[in-house]
Amino acid sequence: MSDIDVNSVQNLDENSKKEVANFIQQQTSKAKIQNSVTNFTDMCFKKCVTTVNDGNLDRNEEECLGNCLNRLEQVANAGILVILTPDEVDKSIKRGLNDRIYDKRKTAALQLERVVKECMGNGEMDKIDLIIKELRSNYAYAVHQPNARYGGLIGLAAVAIALGQSEVPKYLEGIMHPVLACFGDQDPMVRYFACEALYNIAKVSKGEILIYFNEIFDVLCKLVADPEMSVKNAADILDRLIKDIVSEKAATYVPVLSIPPDTSPLATMVDPRTGKTLQVYQQQLPKAFSLSKFIPLLKERMFATNPYTRMFLVSWLRLLDSIPDLEMISYLASFLDPLISYLSSSLEDVRVVTENFLKLLLHEIKGIYEIKDLVKSKEGRDSEKKEAAKGEVDSAKVENRDDEAHRKDGNDVSGKNTDSGDKNGDSNEEESSNKSRDEDRGSANNTEGIEVEKDGLYIPGQDVEIDCPKIIDILINNLDSSEETIQLMVLEWLRTLLELSPQSFIIFMPKLLSVLLTIISHNNFQLQNLTLELNTKLMGLASSEEDKINYPMIVNQLSLQFVNDNESTRLAALDWLIMLHDNSPNKFLEHSDNIFVMLLKALNDSSEKVIDKDLELLSKISNQSDDKYFQSFMVDLVDLFKKDRKILDSKADFIIRTICKSLDSERVYKTISKVLSKEEDNLNFVSIVIQILNNNLIIAPELQHLRHKLIRGESEDLFVDLFSCWSLNSPSLLCLTLLTSKYKLSWEIVSKMVNYDISLNFLVQLDLIIQLLESPVFAKLRLDLLNPRRNMYLYQCLYGLLMLLPQSKSFKVLQNRLEAVTPMASLQLQAEKSSKDKGKAGKHYNNSSSNLSIVGKAEDDLNEKLLQVFDSSQNRLDVYKQNNENKQQPGAAVIPQGSESVDTPIDFQQTPTHTSPSTNENAKKPSYIAKLSERLGRNM
Repeated sequence: MSDIDVNSVQNLDENSKKEVANFIQQQTSKAKIQNSVTNFTDMCFKKCVTTVNDGNLDRNEEECLGNCLNRLEQVANAGILVILTPDEVDKSIKRGLNDRIYDKRKTAALQLERVVKECMGNGEMDKIDLIIKELRSNYAYAVHQPNARYGGLIGLAAVAIALGQSEVPKYLEGIMHPVLACFGDQDPMVRYFACEALYNIAKVSKGEILIYFNEIFDVLCKLVADPEMSVKNAADILDRLIKDIVSEKAATYVPVLSIPPDTSPLATMVDPRTGKTLQVYQQQLPKAFSLSKFIPLLKERMFATNPYTRMFLVSWLRLLDSIPDLEMISYLASFLDPLISYLSSSLEDVRVVTENFLKLLLHEIKGIYEIKDLVKSKEGRDSEKKEAAKGEVDSAKVENRDDEAHRKDGNDVSGKNTDSGDKNGDSNEEESSNKSRDEDRGSANNTEGIEVEKDGLYIPGQDVEIDCPKIIDILINNLDSSEETIQLMVLEWLRTLLELSPQSFIIFMPKLLSVLLTIISHNNFQLQNLTLELNTKLMGLASSEEDKINYPMIVNQLSLQFVNDNESTRLAALDWLIMLHDNSPNKFLEHSDNIFVMLLKALNDSSEKVIDKDLELLSKISNQSDDKYFQSFMVDLVDLFKKDRKILDSKADFIIRTICKSLDSERVYKTISKVLSKEEDNLNFVSIVIQILNNNLIIAPELQHLRHKLIRGESEDLFVDLFSCWSLNSPSLLCLTLLTSKYKLSWEIVSKMVNYDISLNFLVQLDLIIQLLESPVFAKLRLDLLNPRRNMYLYQCLYGLLMLLPQSKSFKVLQNRLEAVTPMASLQLQAEKSSKDKGKAGKHYNNSSSNLSIVGKAEDDLNEKLLQVFDSSQNRLDVYKQNNENKQQPGAAVIPQGSESVDTPIDFQQTPTHTSPSTNENAKKPSYIAKLSERLGRNM
């Protein structure tokens, strides 16, 4: 075939030119089959043959066509261009799809695309089904033939492209399943070509592909973490395409096959009242994308640990949340828990995007609640306006009825004989009145219509439902995380949600407090401040909603915080308990039966601040409760001292002083004394508690009022109660009688002391009494030494103590005191003796003695009863000691531990306060005696 002369083409007639144009188009289609002439087709025919209108070609097109024909002849001579029969075409496509060379598979796919188009043009739809079936069975599902799978994937994509967007929905199910199955192949090339095929299918299908969104999303979750980089890159490209389709179509697209063929146009109607055209509601068709069906898959995939998968998931969450009509925020509780865990990811990018997304979600929730509040306020205003309009209509009706009644009354007064003209006038007036009433009703109806229209306006976000309780529960579960970033984010969410929906927190308050109070002591300053702020708001909520909160569970959780190692946590728990008690004391006591035990145990706390608050709460409970609770409190307190020696030695003194500061000290001492008097099992313990009570009574500032009351003799009952209890500790009892200036009773007690066991502990306590006598509290006693005539028993008592004491430092102190007043006492006695000799002073003395005889007799009777109590208590104490000794060494004669025999020398030359027995009377000195000595030293 020789070259075609361009001039000969120009000389052709019209019919010949048309034949040339048709030939060029046919040869172009055939040439596309061969990959080697593809570039030629694109560069030559597409460029030259632009339009052929009735065979008319311009000069440039004619020249270009000639060159193209010459090129086609060269291709034909080289044997590249082959004209195939239909059967040969099918065979060549099959061979090409199975070929290992990509270019040949692509050429076969192009040929297959042409075949499918021809089938569509000829209406051979069954043949298309057969083609897809063969591609699935013999190619895509050929697991052990990689090349066949490659060809099957590219062939399915070619079929989808040939079908086009209008026809592909009918065959999409048959095309998609084999493509999706190839993503699970172990060969990375199969996965790569599957991405390529799905990309082409999705590009053609557009919204229809969303029917298979769950499957595609599941596949992409795996591909973004694929170890093969080429597969990851292909998956990234596919992911961007699917995101574009979802952004554009997810909210509105309805699958073609879901639309009934007989769908009629939307019906409309005219509102007779307003004259507006309204659209009749019709049931909506199911959309291709279903968020409710997607959420379970998302929830499952959110627990992925691969950082790239997490980045992929967060990016999809942001995309879906950005589509307003989907209302992704309403499903927040389904994925919030794993999303929060992303803040602890090893990849910084994951942490950053997650933190930003959580802040975005929180901002969106705030916006939704603001919209809801706006709608509520608008509805409230609308209802008020509606009621106001209704009231105006009612008042207008009443006025019209009154006017009509007045008119009728006027007709009756003017006379019953009226002509027809008057009747007509009345009827006209009545008609006008009715007309005005109808107008009023019409205006009311119009107002109501306006209100309905206003109510019908939709504000985006007003119907979004957020499961706040579920979200709060998830946040609380993440609050005790070891990651500070998570804790900060959770606290920020909780603080915001507490402002938006406080009622949702009521049922979670016990659970939240158990975690929140432990974070109060955190080292992170920002975390600590957020916790304190949230804790304060929760206390305000509990205070305002005291009828709804669960008292037993909250109190139980708070009491458990007493064992926490952090002081701030324990203080916060006590603040809560104090607040709950202040709000409702009765309810607090009803649901807090075991709280006394925990509060008493807290008295052994290492922090004085905790003990102060603990005692403050105990005092509040005791003050605002009846005697039953107060008695129970004191019994438990004594029982605590009895069971915990550590508290008794180190904290009992402080606890008693603090309780007396908050409560009525007289009531406290009376109740404790009665409780101790009933103790039978451990009299040594009772003796120590009495000693502590006595020491506080003498020198504690908190007991100054009670001390002065005893000194002035204003409460005889209190003295009797204390005497009955303190008879088990004779030194403390002696101190009490000296404080109350009952010197005769003091002397009689000293004289009876020798009848009972005198132990080392006894002598140490006498030593402390001597030190106490030098304190300011006993200033009255020291002044009473200047009046020996009236206070002779005081002298006898002090000299008796001097005889009981060994010659120690305290002995010398007391001896020096007595020697200092001896000259003054001698002068006074000599003066009285001389006055007696004259007879004048003697008469007065006799009269004074007679006046005091009645009082003295009553005092003697009381002293006699008290001494009997003292003897009884001391005998009981001796029996108790003897029983304990027998239990320790049965059948052996022993000297009581800590006691000294008559022949045993006792060295008291050193300060006696450096040695003191404990409860079992050994030589170890209790800490409370050391503390007392220090306080005495400061006071002196």
